[in-house]
Amino acid sequence: MNSLSRGRIRAAYAVAVGADLLQIGLFPLFVEGIASPLNATLDVIVGLVLTLLVGWHFAFLPTFIVELVPLVDVVPTWILAVFIATRQTRGAPAAPASTRPVPPNQSQSAAGASPVIEVESSVTRESRPGAPSR
Repeated sequence: MNSLSRGRIRAAYAVAVGADLLQIGLFPLFVEGIASPLNATLDVIVGLVLTLLVGWHFAFLPTFIVELVPLVDVVPTWILAVFIATRQTRGAPAAPASTRPVPPNQSQSAAGASPVIEVESSVTRESRPGAPSR
């Protein structure tokens, strides 16, 4: 997933909060759900703007469908959709494209560190000097 700037995430939240507040505040205009052309227009515009800001995310599709249901469109679903779409990009810097994990079966020298030398000890408890005998 591409890293999003904080400005884009904040703008997406501003659009989502604005749309949800508009639908709650002007409830009589949006109560009809799919039958309200104002509701459908607002949802299409919000969906397009959020897609432009944060990219396409599957959370936008169920949100758009739920917004068409009468009385359910007063639930702040656009805010939830933006949260879901941006939750993995917050505070996590994007890894460079050249960085990739080294599989555990390869030696450490492949990752740029010094090689690991495994040593097996043949000293047992009985053969150590000063060890109590049985």
